[in-house]
Amino acid sequence: MAKLSLFDRRRQRVRSSLRKRAGGRPRLSVHRTGKHIYAQIIDDEAGKTLAAASTLTKGSKGSGATVADAIAVGKKIAEAGKQAGVTTVVFDRGGFIFHGRVKALADAAREGGLEF
Repeated sequence: MAKLSLFDRRRQRVRSSLRKRAGGRPRLSVHRTGKHIYAQIIDDEAGKTLAAASTLTKGSKGSGATVADAIAVGKKIAEAGKQAGVTTVVFDRGGFIFHGRVKALADAAREGGLEF
């Protein structure tokens, strides 16, 4: 087995602690790159994505690399989650620090009606 990077080790640690606390709730997974930010609501028991939003979807403005773009994605994922019938989730920040764009997306999703 290849040696995992520090990022991958942090991602595994976060994900394993989430599984213990999830209690059957879907997971709001966030991924960010230098240019874009992505969010998905995933039902791990069924292995299906219930809702998704990103800066690549139609109607998104901006480059995707700003806090304002992350706020827009957070509002979109909350709206898509409501349409899918999801109100409570567990937040999966992946290996990313809960700061900046990741925090902005989480706060906007909470304002949009998702509970976590």
